[in-house]
Amino acid sequence: AGKLRIADHWNAISIIAKSQTNPLKAVAEFVENSIDARAKQIIIMRGKKKGEFYLKISDDGEGIPRDKQGLPDFRRVATHICDSIKRQFKPEGTKGIQGEFGIGLLSFWTVGQNLSMTSCGEDGNTYEMTMAKDSPDFSVTKKRVLLPFKGTDLMIYPLLPGLRSLTGEKIQRYLASELRDRIKAAEVTVKVVDRTGRKELIVVPRQFTGRLLHDLKPTKTAQDDIYLELYLSDPGTSNRVGLYRRGTRVLPSITELDHFQKEPWTEGYLQGIVDVPFLNLTPGTRHGIIRDDHFDVFCRAMDPVENHLKQIIDDQRKAEEERSSRLILRRVQRALKEAFLRLPQEEYDWFDIYGGKLQKKSGSLFSSGPIRGGSREENDRESENPEDVPELDDNDTGQKQFFEYAGPLFSALISPKSSVVSVDKRRKYRVVCRDRSRRVVLENLEYQ
Repeated sequence: AGKLRIADHWNAISIIAKSQTNPLKAVAEFVENSIDARAKQIIIMRGKKKGEFYLKISDDGEGIPRDKQGLPDFRRVATHICDSIKRQFKPEGTKGIQGEFGIGLLSFWTVGQNLSMTSCGEDGNTYEMTMAKDSPDFSVTKKRVLLPFKGTDLMIYPLLPGLRSLTGEKIQRYLASELRDRIKAAEVTVKVVDRTGRKELIVVPRQFTGRLLHDLKPTKTAQDDIYLELYLSDPGTSNRVGLYRRGTRVLPSITELDHFQKEPWTEGYLQGIVDVPFLNLTPGTRHGIIRDDHFDVFCRAMDPVENHLKQIIDDQRKAEEERSSRLILRRVQRALKEAFLRLPQEEYDWFDIYGGKLQKKSGSLFSSGPIRGGSREENDRESENPEDVPELDDNDTGQKQFFEYAGPLFSALISPKSSVVSVDKRRKYRVVCRDRSRRVVLENLEYQ
């Protein structure tokens, strides 16, 4: 029997540093460090220096923890890999801190060649620590600045050649989803300044569309409460439910987990987040979830939520089918009405839709009431009296929606288009006035 040991420490550090494969995730790690330092304003700057791109992250937080002399303890940061000082704060009751692995700083290897961190000490001097990719060495020196500042400056220079397309807009969109709840909870302002693109962007936490669902109650767990914020939207492939842990996104879609590749998560109706604070993550990428007993508790706690969501989606489907049927019926009715208005009455009276004066709207073409017919001679006599000609009602029953009200007059259709009128006889024509969206206009009209 014995204990495991690391034979080559530098090789282990290299493996850990290269385990982060997403440079945007590395940027999110740096921003989270600033949030953990209780910063209220974070500025991410992308620019160019001496022909090479750089990335700079500045904040107004508490800075690097101090040593006994009141100086930034850069040495502890560099020599305590996998031993995060933030783990010491959590048992003391400090809330709002995310880091726990002590390897986030090494992820700069996936972004650029050199890293420099600058922070001020209690003596008023400014100190800088520098690291280089693929090098075990670090150095701490004094840095001359005009005025001491609060917080920390982190700069990566130069960026890797494959990251020339890492624009400010990409960083903004990624952080808006990745750190959505952390930014909201910390009430921090994150600004992205892209000097090469000449843009300044504010990272606004992502807003979901659709109807917010209430009364989603997962089973109570002994570990912690599961937070759900789900929205019911129109079906689409872009609708996804993200899996979060303490405000930081773990997976863009919960369906990436085999257990959740089923209804209702795969139906495409849901947007939002599921935040599970007690999940255990793989330290390397922070995108993997360990399938331990905590994960099993999470899966079982979501069973009542899934049943409730299935019922909501079924009701939504039925409502969509009914609405679609009504829309199709309305379009068919309008198309037939329009067609009959264009037909000469003398040639198509066998449809028996022009016969007799009808009761109020009950004799319209698509009403449920009876339509009385008559001979052609009677129709000719009635056509001489304008008051006796039935009108095809174009109004739909029921209360109108806001967008169904007609706008200004755009076109007029005279019906019938052709007819035969005897000498010294009169004939009534009907004009249908419509707006640009082909809705019938009935008000503010003058006929001459």
